[in-house]
Order: sequence, then C-alpha cells, then structure tokens
Amino acid sequence: MRTLATLGIVAVMCAACAADPVAPAPSAPARASFDPALVARGAQLSAIGNCQVCHTAAGGRSFAGGRPLETPFGTLYGTNITPDPDSGIGRWSEQAFRRALREGIDREGRHLYPVFPYEYYTRLSDEHIGALYAYIMTREPVQAQNRPHELRPPFNIRGLLGVWKSLYFEPGAFQPDPARSAQWNRGAYLVNGLGHCSACHTPRNFLGAERKDQLFGGGEAEGWYGPALNAASPSPLPWNAEQLFKYLRTGLDEQHAIAAGPMEPVVRNLAVVPEEEVRAMAVYLEALAGPPSEARRKNAEAALALAASAPPGVGRSRELYAAACGVCHDHGRGASSGSALPLALGTAMTIPTSANLLHITLEGIAPPEGQPGRAMPGFANALTDSQVKDLMAYIREHFGRAPAWTDVDAELAKIRKERK
Repeated sequence: MRTLATLGIVAVMCAACAADPVAPAPSAPARASFDPALVARGAQLSAIGNCQVCHTAAGGRSFAGGRPLETPFGTLYGTNITPDPDSGIGRWSEQAFRRALREGIDREGRHLYPVFPYEYYTRLSDEHIGALYAYIMTREPVQAQNRPHELRPPFNIRGLLGVWKSLYFEPGAFQPDPARSAQWNRGAYLVNGLGHCSACHTPRNFLGAERKDQLFGGGEAEGWYGPALNAASPSPLPWNAEQLFKYLRTGLDEQHAIAAGPMEPVVRNLAVVPEEEVRAMAVYLEALAGPPSEARRKNAEAALALAASAPPGVGRSRELYAAACGVCHDHGRGASSGSALPLALGTAMTIPTSANLLHITLEGIAPPEGQPGRAMPGFANALTDSQVKDLMAYIREHFGRAPAWTDVDAELAKIRKERK
C-alpha cells in the first residue's frame, strides 16, 4: 500500500510538471497554403518514419489510428493524426506538432507514451518537421475517435511518464560527426532519427527503455526478433553496403533472407524514397557492424560450404525437412526454386530465439494484397505441433549450427493462439 501511495504522489507531482497547453489553431491549415514540394518531401520523410503503418488500423482509413500496438505493459492504439479538427490533429499548430516530436508532449501538455518514438524524432531538423507537418495536414480528414489504451496499473498512470522521461529520454538535435563523411552522417541521422531503427534492434530494460550499452545489439518487435546490426550480427554472411541497400530497397539480397514480419512494411516504404537516402542508411549500417572479424569470415566460409552441400541427416526429421522446405531451399536462388535462400545463409536459424523461424514456417511470407513480391506458403494447417518442433530442432542443429532453442514450446503456443 505504501508503494502504491508513493507512486500516486509521484504521478501527481509529474502531472503537475507537465507542459502548458499550446493554443489550438482555429482550424486545420488550408491545403493550398502548403507548398506542394514541401508536401512531397514530407511524404518521403513519412515513409522513412513508417508513420502510416502505426497510425492505420488493418482495413482502416489512412492515418486514422486504431492499430493495436502490443507491449509488455499492455496494448496501446495508434492515434488519429489526420487533420480532422475534432478527433484528429486538425487544430494542432506546427508549434504543437514540433513539441510532440521533439519533447514527447501533446497539444494539451500531457506526456506521450514512448511507443510514439519521440526519443528518436527529437533529433529531427526544423526543416523536416515542417515538411512532415505539411504532409500530415494535407491528408484526408477522418472523423474517428481514438481508442483508449489498455495498460496494466501502474503503467496506465500517464503522469509517471515524467519519471520515465527524466531517467531515459535524451532530447536534442542530431549532432554530425565531423570525422565522418557527409553520406555517413546522413545515414546516421536517418537511422537514429526518423527511421528509429534501434527501436526494434536494441534490447530493452524492465521499464521498456533501450539498453544503451547494447545499442543495436538485437531486440524484439511485434513478436519477432530484430537481429543485432552491430558487430554482434548473427547473419551467417556479413553484409556490405550494396547488399544492405538492395535489402532495404527491395526486401531481398541474393545472399540474405527475404524481409518478413515488421520489416516488410519498412522495406515497402523505403522503396518509394529517394535512392540516395537509402544508400546513406546502408553506408551507416555497414560501418555500424564494422569489418568482419576473422571468426566471422571463417563462419561465412562454413555457411557457404554448407549451403552448397546436400542437407545432412537421416530419419523422420530429414524427411520432413525435405518435403516441407528442401523442395525450394535446396536448389539455391534459381528460377526453379522460387528464389528460396539456402537455409545455411539465413539469419532466422542463428538468432537466440525460435520466434522468427516459427512465424515464417507457420504463416509464410506474402506481399501485400495486389502488390508484386516474393512469397512462401505457410504450413500452420499442414504441420502438427510435433512436426513443427521436429523441424525447428533439425533446422537449428544443421543450418544454425547452434544449441537447440529452449523457447520453441512457448513461442509455438503463442503463435498458435494468436492465429485463432
């Protein structure tokens, strides 16, 4: 009881310390008041930031909110950011919009939950915030009330966000590194700011804050594991800038796995932004991982040799693999294989959790409806749980060349439940 009382007092104090409201605009700025070139630039920036994905519910109106965002603390829902004056942000001035991105405070002066990635957007330039504002304010207004968040106590006490921000939020503009090239700095700005890549690729502590001592060391997002992007990358073959560019732009590189899960919409958005922006991100990410060590080079040689050889093993698990997977994955990236990657080169086999491989095996990979793209069938209805477990064990041992996963039962049950 004393702890709860203390939390209540702290929450009240934090709420009292929240910012003052920003005076509402009389109405949404007229579409014609924005320079079309500025709106077009905002569209590109919004794509890099993946804004539409988080603020659009499945089957819903664009930017009208309602998408559930699952967290360890409960479910939050993407908000309506269309210029509707009553349920959206049509009465937000550019000043209020800028404060939300830079400080994590809404127009009424309340702290925003960091599922809205202001801890990254704080690095954005005034020019880019202005372009984003122009783009959002010229979208179609949609009357759609925001759905209340469903968070467990005490995380539903918004005032406590002031404590969280005092501990973990570091506001401030991006500072270029004068020792690096302009392209590297551009990539660093996009990856660490608008792209907020570390949000999915960095582990978090018990309060949901990034563990800065393990930046880009691998994280979780929407039930998937975001592999490490630094020197600890689990990719059997090291990435170079050209491969990273192709992957970020198209979702596929010949020596690496196809984009899936939360990465698929990221790639879809990056396909429509200027090429030089994506190349800058690739240059920065290549530098982030650094040159491959001798151990990684040897591991790559072993992976390539394994990919070129016949899959090992005999018995039930080998037969199961041959029937479900080998028919595509054992023929290389040729036309007859449907561009299937030899599994010895895939990252899903080497990461510390079975989650990604289970998602891919059960759900498959499919491009958005009506759009071209590479696909893989899902086996959720074709394989029993026992067969799935056998397959995971076989693939992990022979292609991941690592000890058996210990989370297969739990992750399999979780995915099966989500699919019901």
